[in-house]
Amino acid sequence: MQTNPTLTEAKRELDSLVPGLPLNRRGFIVTSLGAGFAAATLPIAAQTAITTSADGLVAGEVKVPAKDGDIPAYRAMPATGSGFPVVLVVQEIFGVHEHIKDVCRRFAKAGYFAIAAEMFARQGDVSKMTDVPKIISDVVSKVPDSQVMADLDACVAFARASGKANADKLAVTGFCWGGRITWLYAAHNQNVKAGGAWYGRLVGQASANTPKHPIDLVAQINAPVLGLYGDADTGIPNDTVARMEDALKAAGKKSEIILYPDAPHAFHADYRPSYRKATAEDAWKKLIDWFKKNGVA
Repeated sequence: MQTNPTLTEAKRELDSLVPGLPLNRRGFIVTSLGAGFAAATLPIAAQTAITTSADGLVAGEVKVPAKDGDIPAYRAMPATGSGFPVVLVVQEIFGVHEHIKDVCRRFAKAGYFAIAAEMFARQGDVSKMTDVPKIISDVVSKVPDSQVMADLDACVAFARASGKANADKLAVTGFCWGGRITWLYAAHNQNVKAGGAWYGRLVGQASANTPKHPIDLVAQINAPVLGLYGDADTGIPNDTVARMEDALKAAGKKSEIILYPDAPHAFHADYRPSYRKATAEDAWKKLIDWFKKNGVA
């Protein structure tokens, strides 16, 4: 039987990154990505939802080797060339559905190797769930931060082993649930060069699966992170954003937070009523500029 050299190299790279990671034998509930949008997000705002063509790209599902199996992921990159800077794209609570795939293609159009792994693959399939509270209670709350950090490490190993990416130029960005993870991964992996956190929670109660939150990890966040938040976000109070800004400033960090006036939560989600076109476009441009300014280009 022939082996895939990219996967073999990725496994070796992962072993070097996290040699002590324990095996989890619970298995994967999600072994491949679904098509379209997550059920909980329907009906989509078809008049605003952005569709980015895959023309000129290599884009589609891949399998990312982890210690306990293969994680389904979406990968997009330019069809020609190599040495592309890497962007880890971290999902919302709705998993890697069409919007997250489209974001990967947008990054690929800008010259990046973008990859979004299904972070809930072991805990449940949120793509078919329609009740948001149940998504949170039955799946999201059961996902350990340590598992997510290791899976993102696995994505870096996969990118490096592809022969197409320059994983030394590494960025991470995420939305909502993934916005919080962006801050955490910038503290976890000191090789991250830049981050972009879209309206991710900054403070919270400690639990077994979420022992620390971004504000607890400021001292370890060495990569400059651009926080993209809305001052009309009812789930992330402005005072918590101010606390994070103060903590970053006190620690002498180069991270910055933009608080957009009148912007609600999920203002970048072009398939939802929360979408704010002008704000989303401005934030996207600022994020790309931020990555370039910090050497991820």
